Parts: sequence; C-alpha cells; structure tokens
Amino acid sequence: MIQAPSSMKPADPAVEAELDRLATAPIVELRKRYREVLRTDPPKAFGPDLLRRSIAQRIQEKAYGGLSGPTKRLLDQLVKAMAAKPNGRLELPRRIKPGSELVRTWKGKTYRVVVRPDGFAYEGKTYAGLSEIASLIAGTNWNGPRFFGLRSKPEKAEDHGK
Repeated sequence: MIQAPSSMKPADPAVEAELDRLATAPIVELRKRYREVLRTDPPKAFGPDLLRRSIAQRIQEKAYGGLSGPTKRLLDQLVKAMAAKPNGRLELPRRIKPGSELVRTWKGKTYRVVVRPDGFAYEGKTYAGLSEIASLIAGTNWNGPRFFGLRSKPEKAEDHGK
C-alpha cells in the first residue's frame, strides 16, 4: 500500500481503501478505472502493474495534492534537456537565496561573496555574475559557479585515439 508522507495530510481512509482495491483488481477493471481517473485510454503497452501505479498516483495527487508549478516547470526543462542531449549530463539548477554567503579559500586566503537580489556583492561592489569575481580573485578566466563550488567539474571525454 502507498501512503502519504507524514509531513503531508493524514491518510484518508477512503483513498487508502481504493488503493487497496487496486491491488487485486483484474486488468479489465484497471483499464476502466484508468479511463475514469485519467480521462484517457490507457496505453496499450501498460500491463497491470503500470496501470495500478498510474491510477494510484492520480488518486493520491487528487486527494493529497500534486507537484508545485515550479517543480513541474523544472521537470519539463529537464525532459527537454535530456531530449536535446540523450547521452548528456543533467544538472539541476541551483537557486541561491539572496543573503546566502559563498566562501572560497584560494591560495591560502578566504574570500566571501554575498548573494543579493541584483547580483553578487564582493569587496563593496555588486557584480552581475560570479565569473567576474572568480576571475578577479584567481587572476585568470574562471567559471564563477564552478570556482565557488556550485557546479561540478565536467568529466573529460574519453580519448578514442583521435
């Protein structure tokens, strides 16, 4: 049985009973219930397990709430990125809240940058991006998010003798 996390609304006995019924429902009943709940025909390739999971997810979403708008948009962006680069690496965008402090020790000295709504504050000045600050600190061009540890270093492509 799938239950709502404890941080959400308490489990609704009617919802839980409906989920329990799905476990033993024959495939004909599952297809009918899928049409009722999702208002579309189930994919022909869906067997009983996927039908149960799809129906259960929709029932729980209706009862307990679904994903937030920003989360749906993020998932859409990730799907588009994956479609554009099927073998590419996906990274979740990090959202740093204004007031956060980024700290980096470089060559024995510690540097602090404060995230502001309009950019990044460093040594009394506000900069539009982290790369400019990272380049000032390092004395050479740097990717700012990578310099401050917000983005991982890309893996080197394998050399295939070319």
